[in-house]
Amino acid sequence: MTTYKLTAPQRLDTTIELPASKSISNRALIIYALSGGQILPENVSDCDDTEVIVEALRHMPAEINIKAAGTAMRFMTAYLSLTGGTHVLTGTERMKHRPIGTLVDALLKLGADIEYAGEPGFPPLRITGKPLQGGELEMAGSISSQYISALLLIGPMLERGLTLHLTGDIISRPYIDLTLWMMGEFGAHAEWISADTIAVDPKPYQPREYFIENDWSGASYWYEMVALSNDPDATVRLTGLTDGSKQGDSVTRYIFSLLGVKTVFQTKKQGVPQTVTIKRNGRCVPRLEYDFVNSPDLAQTFVVTCLAKGVPFHFKGLATLKIKETDRIEAMKREARKLGYVVESRNDSELLWNGERCEPTNEPIDTYEDHRMALAFAPYAFKQQGLAINNPQVVSKSYPKFWENLEEAGFKFTVDSLSSCVPAVASGKAERTDDNLASPSDPSV
Repeated sequence: MTTYKLTAPQRLDTTIELPASKSISNRALIIYALSGGQILPENVSDCDDTEVIVEALRHMPAEINIKAAGTAMRFMTAYLSLTGGTHVLTGTERMKHRPIGTLVDALLKLGADIEYAGEPGFPPLRITGKPLQGGELEMAGSISSQYISALLLIGPMLERGLTLHLTGDIISRPYIDLTLWMMGEFGAHAEWISADTIAVDPKPYQPREYFIENDWSGASYWYEMVALSNDPDATVRLTGLTDGSKQGDSVTRYIFSLLGVKTVFQTKKQGVPQTVTIKRNGRCVPRLEYDFVNSPDLAQTFVVTCLAKGVPFHFKGLATLKIKETDRIEAMKREARKLGYVVESRNDSELLWNGERCEPTNEPIDTYEDHRMALAFAPYAFKQQGLAINNPQVVSKSYPKFWENLEEAGFKFTVDSLSSCVPAVASGKAERTDDNLASPSDPSV
């Protein structure tokens, strides 16, 4: 097991080339394949979650292992259901315990040929692709938005299109809106026709050049560093972000404005990727209450930030954290206690801290094969020099060059493993070329 011990810099002034958005990359790749695989999107993310889609589309093997990539599991399940051939879609042991039944049931109603190759309701899946009629579906809006996006993405290729009725509370709506917006960028006609219903016309995608903006989720960890740095003049410049971004996690800039961090865009042009400068603004709320129902992946970032700054909090809308790479609610409570904070949970969907402290154990932070555990806790090194993090390589799932970027920003590492090169351990990958990705083999697609 590898463990990094982190020493944060006294001064923070750096420019960071952020990774491309994996949320946009993953959607763009599925649309690219459905549109005939002619024009590959530019600036595709090199993170693990996107790499598995790239490899699957390029080779289309009989068994496709998407490892720990939840988005890839959902998107590829829908994609393969109308793509010629039979494939087994599988992943890590954790993935085999992440539910997929709701999406499979919906696809079966559309006429898909899908069988469970293991435990019913969970991967692996045996999928035989064929033309699907489409039509009307009803689905709970309180499940993962990735199920909904997976169905929407194939909607234009269904013979009768798709009308999707969402029941109950609709979570992570910005991710659904991101999917609809990207579909429109490629010529599809998909829109909300009421507060809970989406209609997708049977109008195929049109190939086009497309540039993927950088990742607001990745940006959140640099906002956290500015908020926690001991340098009153801390300044970080982040490349390739868009004002008015469709990424749900772009709300980062607004929430961090409540915790003393201001955002300055290079220009006032919306929709143009540009460099963003983040600095201290000196103002911080005494308590933070926020509903993360639309951006649950940010919750860990703000839990650690508030703990480190001594800001009590009550965060809601976290139900989906139970079925992520790990049970993030329990993991956050356990790791916070190591640092001396007593965080409580309620209703399997809330985290709160009233300022209660306990004796810190200063044990290394465990990451539970969850990239966001390592990413969110690393900035705590500004509060505790020598902070130790186990299995730090998990960041490759969404931010492969994170540790390399920290080193560029002045962080120092002590590595407790057989490896001797921090950046190589964290982000070293064989370069890939993106040509010859497979497009759907069924002519009806």
